Amino acid sequence: MDIGEKIKRLRIEKQLTQEELANRCELSKGFISQLENNLTSPSIATLIDILEILGTNLREFFNEIDDERISFTKDDMFETEDEELKYSLKWLIPNSQKNKMEPIIISLDAGGQYKEEKPHEGEEFGYVLSGLIYVHIGDKKNKVRKGESFYFRPRANHYISNAGKTTAKVIWVSTPPSF
Repeated sequence: MDIGEKIKRLRIEKQLTQEELANRCELSKGFISQLENNLTSPSIATLIDILEILGTNLREFFNEIDDERISFTKDDMFETEDEELKYSLKWLIPNSQKNKMEPIIISLDAGGQYKEEKPHEGEEFGYVLSGLIYVHIGDKKNKVRKGESFYFRPRANHYISNAGKTTAKVIWVSTPPSF
Protein backbone atom coordinates (compact mmCIF):
# COMPACT_ATOMS: atom_id res chain seq x y z
CA MET A 1 0.00 0.00 0.00
CA ASP A 2 1.26 3.47 -0.91
CA ILE A 3 0.33 5.42 2.25
CA GLY A 4 1.53 8.77 0.92
CA GLU A 5 -0.43 8.44 -2.33
CA LYS A 6 -3.56 7.40 -0.46
CA ILE A 7 -3.30 10.39 1.92
CA LYS A 8 -2.79 12.69 -1.07
CA ARG A 9 -5.85 11.24 -2.85
CA LEU A 10 -8.02 11.70 0.27
CA ARG A 11 -6.73 15.26 0.73
CA ILE A 12 -7.57 16.15 -2.88
CA GLU A 13 -11.03 14.53 -2.54
CA LYS A 14 -11.64 16.82 0.46
CA GLN A 15 -10.45 19.77 -1.66
CA LEU A 16 -7.72 20.66 0.82
CA THR A 17 -4.28 22.04 0.02
CA GLN A 18 -1.25 20.59 1.77
CA GLU A 19 -1.08 23.78 3.81
CA GLU A 20 -4.76 23.55 4.87
CA LEU A 21 -4.33 19.92 5.94
CA ALA A 22 -1.12 20.80 7.80
CA ASN A 23 -2.82 23.68 9.64
CA ARG A 24 -5.79 21.54 10.69
CA CYS A 25 -3.43 18.84 12.00
CA GLU A 26 -1.01 21.33 13.58
CA LEU A 27 1.80 20.04 11.34
CA SER A 28 4.04 21.73 8.79
CA LYS A 29 3.27 21.86 5.08
CA GLY A 30 6.71 20.32 4.50
CA PHE A 31 5.83 17.31 6.65
CA ILE A 32 2.61 16.73 4.66
CA SER A 33 4.60 17.02 1.40
CA GLN A 34 7.21 14.53 2.63
CA LEU A 35 4.46 12.20 3.82
CA GLU A 36 2.64 12.27 0.48
CA ASN A 37 5.94 11.59 -1.32
CA ASN A 38 6.77 8.70 1.06
CA LEU A 39 9.89 10.47 2.33
CA THR A 40 8.75 10.18 5.95
CA SER A 41 6.33 8.11 8.01
CA PRO A 42 3.91 9.47 10.59
CA SER A 43 3.49 8.15 14.10
CA ILE A 44 0.25 6.27 14.71
CA ALA A 45 -1.11 9.24 16.69
CA THR A 46 -0.26 11.67 13.85
CA LEU A 47 -1.77 9.34 11.24
CA ILE A 48 -4.97 9.06 13.29
CA ASP A 49 -5.18 12.89 13.47
CA ILE A 50 -4.62 13.25 9.71
CA LEU A 51 -7.20 10.58 8.88
CA GLU A 52 -9.77 12.18 11.18
CA ILE A 53 -9.39 15.48 9.28
CA LEU A 54 -9.72 13.55 6.02
CA GLY A 55 -12.98 11.94 7.19
CA THR A 56 -11.79 8.37 7.70
CA ASN A 57 -10.13 6.15 10.28
CA LEU A 58 -7.35 3.55 10.45
CA ARG A 59 -9.63 0.63 9.69
CA GLU A 60 -11.13 2.19 6.57
CA PHE A 61 -7.78 3.61 5.45
CA PHE A 62 -6.00 0.25 5.53
CA ASN A 63 -8.93 -1.69 4.08
CA GLU A 64 -7.63 -2.82 0.69
CA ILE A 65 -11.03 -3.21 -0.94
CA ASP A 66 -10.81 -1.04 -4.03
CA ASP A 67 -13.54 -2.72 -6.06
CA GLU A 68 -16.45 -0.47 -5.18
CA ARG A 69 -19.69 -2.06 -6.25
CA ILE A 70 -21.67 0.15 -8.60
CA SER A 71 -24.74 -1.80 -9.74
CA PHE A 72 -27.21 -3.98 -7.86
CA THR A 73 -29.85 -6.54 -8.84
CA LYS A 74 -33.20 -7.52 -7.38
CA ASP A 75 -31.42 -10.28 -5.46
CA ASP A 76 -29.44 -7.62 -3.56
CA MET A 77 -32.56 -5.83 -2.39
CA PHE A 78 -34.32 -6.44 0.90
CA GLU A 79 -38.03 -5.87 1.53
CA THR A 80 -40.10 -5.51 4.68
CA GLU A 81 -43.80 -4.89 5.30
CA ASP A 82 -45.95 -3.29 7.97
CA GLU A 83 -49.51 -4.62 7.69
CA GLU A 84 -50.84 -2.25 10.34
CA LEU A 85 -49.61 0.91 8.56
CA LYS A 86 -50.20 -0.68 5.11
CA TYR A 87 -46.80 -0.19 3.53
CA SER A 88 -43.93 -2.22 2.12
CA LEU A 89 -40.41 -0.87 1.98
CA LYS A 90 -37.62 -2.09 -0.32
CA TRP A 91 -33.98 -1.13 0.30
CA LEU A 92 -32.44 -0.64 -3.14
CA ILE A 93 -28.82 -0.84 -1.98
CA PRO A 94 -27.59 -3.53 0.43
CA ASN A 95 -26.18 -2.17 3.69
CA SER A 96 -27.09 1.37 2.66
CA GLN A 97 -27.42 2.29 6.34
CA LYS A 98 -23.60 2.47 6.31
CA ASN A 99 -23.60 5.03 3.49
CA LYS A 100 -24.30 8.75 3.50
CA MET A 101 -27.69 8.32 1.83
CA GLU A 102 -30.28 5.57 1.85
CA PRO A 103 -32.49 5.04 -1.22
CA ILE A 104 -35.68 2.99 -0.91
CA ILE A 105 -38.89 2.32 -2.77
CA ILE A 106 -41.94 2.48 -0.56
CA SER A 107 -45.37 1.20 -1.59
CA LEU A 108 -48.34 2.54 0.36
CA ASP A 109 -51.70 0.80 0.06
CA ALA A 110 -54.81 3.00 -0.04
CA GLY A 111 -55.07 4.61 3.40
CA GLY A 112 -51.52 3.56 4.26
CA GLN A 113 -48.72 5.65 5.70
CA TYR A 114 -45.08 5.34 6.67
CA LYS A 115 -44.21 5.59 10.36
CA GLU A 116 -43.71 9.08 11.75
CA GLU A 117 -40.05 10.02 12.13
CA LYS A 118 -38.57 12.51 14.54
CA PRO A 119 -36.52 15.52 13.36
CA HIS A 120 -32.94 14.74 12.36
CA GLU A 121 -30.00 16.21 10.52
CA GLY A 122 -29.77 15.76 6.78
CA GLU A 123 -32.23 15.90 3.91
CA GLU A 124 -35.12 13.93 2.44
CA PHE A 125 -35.95 13.57 -1.25
CA GLY A 126 -38.70 11.60 -2.93
CA TYR A 127 -40.17 11.00 -6.38
CA VAL A 128 -43.71 9.66 -6.77
CA LEU A 129 -43.74 6.80 -9.29
CA SER A 130 -47.48 6.17 -9.01
CA GLY A 131 -50.44 7.38 -7.00
CA LEU A 132 -50.93 10.45 -4.85
CA ILE A 133 -49.32 11.06 -1.47
CA TYR A 134 -49.19 13.65 1.27
CA VAL A 135 -45.88 14.64 2.82
CA HIS A 136 -46.58 15.56 6.45
CA ILE A 137 -43.98 17.86 8.07
CA GLY A 138 -44.97 19.06 11.52
CA ASP A 139 -48.56 20.25 11.15
CA LYS A 140 -48.23 20.99 7.40
CA LYS A 141 -49.45 18.66 4.69
CA ASN A 142 -48.13 18.80 1.09
CA LYS A 143 -49.81 16.95 -1.78
CA VAL A 144 -47.45 15.24 -4.26
CA ARG A 145 -48.74 13.50 -7.41
CA LYS A 146 -47.31 10.90 -9.79
CA GLY A 147 -44.33 12.40 -11.64
CA GLU A 148 -43.72 15.03 -8.94
CA SER A 149 -41.05 15.12 -6.27
CA PHE A 150 -40.49 16.41 -2.75
CA TYR A 151 -37.43 17.66 -0.91
CA PHE A 152 -37.08 18.95 2.64
CA ARG A 153 -34.84 19.22 5.65
CA PRO A 154 -36.43 17.08 8.39
CA ARG A 155 -36.54 19.68 11.17
CA ALA A 156 -39.95 18.49 12.46
CA ASN A 157 -41.75 15.16 12.83
CA HIS A 158 -42.53 13.87 9.34
CA TYR A 159 -44.05 11.00 7.37
CA ILE A 160 -45.83 10.28 4.08
CA SER A 161 -49.34 8.93 3.58
CA ASN A 162 -51.32 7.66 0.63
CA ALA A 163 -53.90 10.27 -0.36
CA GLY A 164 -55.46 8.20 -3.15
CA LYS A 165 -57.60 5.11 -3.65
CA THR A 166 -54.86 3.02 -5.30
CA THR A 167 -51.38 1.95 -4.25
CA ALA A 168 -48.80 4.74 -4.27
CA LYS A 169 -45.12 4.05 -5.01
CA VAL A 170 -42.34 6.45 -4.06
CA ILE A 171 -38.58 6.43 -4.49
CA TRP A 172 -37.37 8.02 -1.25
CA VAL A 173 -33.80 8.98 -0.38
CA SER A 174 -32.77 9.97 3.14
CA THR A 175 -29.47 11.39 4.25
CA PRO A 176 -28.20 10.33 6.65
CA PRO A 177 -29.83 6.88 6.52
CA SER A 178 -32.93 6.68 8.71
CA PHE A 179 -35.26 3.98 7.36
